[in-house]
Amino acid sequence: MDRLRPRQRPVFSGFTKAEIEKMEKLSVESRDLLHSKEFCQKIARSFSSSSARAGKPIVKWTEIQSWLASRQQESTSKVPSFTDDTSGNESSILETCPLNNGPQSSQTLKGVGSQLGEKIPDLSELKFEAKSCKDGAWYDVDMFLGHQFLSSGEAEVRVRFVGYGAADDEWVSVKKAVRKRSIPFEHSECNKVVVGDLILCLQERGDQSIYYDAHVVKIDRKMHDIRGCRCLFLIRYNHDNTEERVRLEKLCYISRQRIK
Repeated sequence: MDRLRPRQRPVFSGFTKAEIEKMEKLSVESRDLLHSKEFCQKIARSFSSSSARAGKPIVKWTEIQSWLASRQQESTSKVPSFTDDTSGNESSILETCPLNNGPQSSQTLKGVGSQLGEKIPDLSELKFEAKSCKDGAWYDVDMFLGHQFLSSGEAEVRVRFVGYGAADDEWVSVKKAVRKRSIPFEHSECNKVVVGDLILCLQERGDQSIYYDAHVVKIDRKMHDIRGCRCLFLIRYNHDNTEERVRLEKLCYISRQRIK
């Protein structure tokens, strides 16, 4: 299974005006195909072979998919984001989810009016990300589908990830695997990154682009130019301890205000 899940953050900004206009048109006319790998590959090949892109970098299909997913989410935005104050987020999440009455549920949540069978609210704009138990990577949460309590008293929520269907829903720990969505650094913010920082980093392997937690090991500061920050960051991924040198555009700030 392709583990790529689109993230709504600007990992690529090199589209031409004509390409953007084309994608805006497609985002309206071909909504059902926006998350299709084949569809995005076809667009990427078309853009890369265009005479207007002569001398410019080729376009990856994942960049097309990310742009289209972002635009689709913007056009359907109906729910306001949480504020920076995350106190009470755990109870907020649980109260918006129906209680799972399966065998693992050992207690009920006081004050929760949700009952099994109620319409599940769309929380895609509430800016959360969750850690997949399948690969340890972080993906944007589309909606919370339900909650349950383990015998230990730990709360879990069932999440649906942006760009994926029911087959990829997962039960994850509210305390350990759900947090406010990370924010990509701007070029002017590179001085805020210091050695030892925990950050979220985009790892690109083949045709996959996946976000993992990592720590900053070393920073090679360089003069900025017309392209923005040119500094190099040596990071070590937490999931496998591999190291990689990356640019700032692959790094995202992790909110220190996790769900308590």
